[in-house]
Amino acid sequence: MFNRLIDILKANPRKIVFTEGHDARILEAASRLKADGFLTPILIGNVETVKNNAADGGFDIEGLEILDPATYEGMDAMVEKMVELRKGKMTAEQCRELLAKGNYFGTMLVKMGYADSLLGGATYSTADTVRPALQLVKTKPGSHLVSSCFIMVRGEEMICMGDCAINLSYEDSLDKDGNVTISGADKLAEVAVDVARCAQLFGMDPKVAMLSFSTKGSGKGGTVALSQAATQKAKELAPDLAIDGEMQFDAAVSPVVGQLKFPGSPVAGYANTFIFPCIEAGNIGYKIAQRLGGFEAYGPILLGLNAPINDLSRGCNADEVYKMAIITAAQA
Repeated sequence: MFNRLIDILKANPRKIVFTEGHDARILEAASRLKADGFLTPILIGNVETVKNNAADGGFDIEGLEILDPATYEGMDAMVEKMVELRKGKMTAEQCRELLAKGNYFGTMLVKMGYADSLLGGATYSTADTVRPALQLVKTKPGSHLVSSCFIMVRGEEMICMGDCAINLSYEDSLDKDGNVTISGADKLAEVAVDVARCAQLFGMDPKVAMLSFSTKGSGKGGTVALSQAATQKAKELAPDLAIDGEMQFDAAVSPVVGQLKFPGSPVAGYANTFIFPCIEAGNIGYKIAQRLGGFEAYGPILLGLNAPINDLSRGCNADEVYKMAIITAAQA
């Protein structure tokens, strides 16, 4: 999996911003990336602190760019651009205060084209990584929401699961007059397509199961109608993808059960990409696969943004930082 992504990066040199350049895990990963030579890290933080921490850990970051918001020469231009992006919601003083923080400063480096991607969250919360991305980088054209997926790997086996980290549920969005501007089914369908496209980046041929506690109308209530409607909308959004539902997990993965409950489905029994109808199901599902199924979980990989920005777990180790950096930059 990673050889494929590294080949992408070797063919397309890219820069990635680390918002927590002082952190030993970030420094170890950056040192490793420097040695490998296929991706250029940019470290955010006080230059002296970053260098001292690297020396203490024995990490070679010689020659890597370290940017300190407190001394950054382009700060005035960055503040001006952020005021413009916030469209009157923030004053210059408020923007300057936020840009003193690595998460906002790093996001603006991406927005202004200085870097191609960003990885944060070793010490920041998910919200602190996603919020600046939504405010400044924003969603890509045609996208209505940010979602996420996990790539799950066990030996040579690879599956994809989403959304397990961002969207609590899928409700209709209404205008001030109460009219539906985008339905919950539209949102879930968009997530399904984005997750499938991410699976393709990893070399998968996605077979997308829209999961439920019901298969082909066997159950009623809950999120069944949402999954049914989202399946049809996803098929319309991406007719080139194999998408089917709604279906239970056993119907999605067991050929015998799948073709019994959902005869003729191109997905039932053979799914490798799983779309959950709410975050409770998704988060529980990927953790079961990780802890009981022996899968390694890579993510959450954020989808729908105008540039690749991803979030680390605060419990991550240096190897996870290294691998997520490769995944993030390859999305550019």
